[in-house]
Amino acid sequence: MTTPSGDPTDHEYWRRPADLEPGQPAPRPAAPAAPETPGYQGPPPTTPATTGWRPPTVVNPMAPRQLPSQDQDSIDADERGARTLTYGIAMVGGAVLVIVICLLCSRVLF
Repeated sequence: MTTPSGDPTDHEYWRRPADLEPGQPAPRPAAPAAPETPGYQGPPPTTPATTGWRPPTVVNPMAPRQLPSQDQDSIDADERGARTLTYGIAMVGGAVLVIVICLLCSRVLF
């Protein structure tokens, strides 16, 4: 709720309307009239399709070709080689990181 702007001592904003006498209840607002709801008129009229009309047909595509078989042993060997390479790079990076930390700590201590 906002307060009116102007003189703060002016209480006109809070006064009862002039048409009400003190001690009388406020008049009740009139009940809103119920809106008239028309009955269902049914669907709108349609025009029939022309004789012989058919939706466009699409030629059925060829059956999908057979995919080549996969060599599971070769895939597994490649995955093992990739894992070994990843672990090797991680170990070299970790060793370099340990050496750099040791050099920084020795520089601080000595």
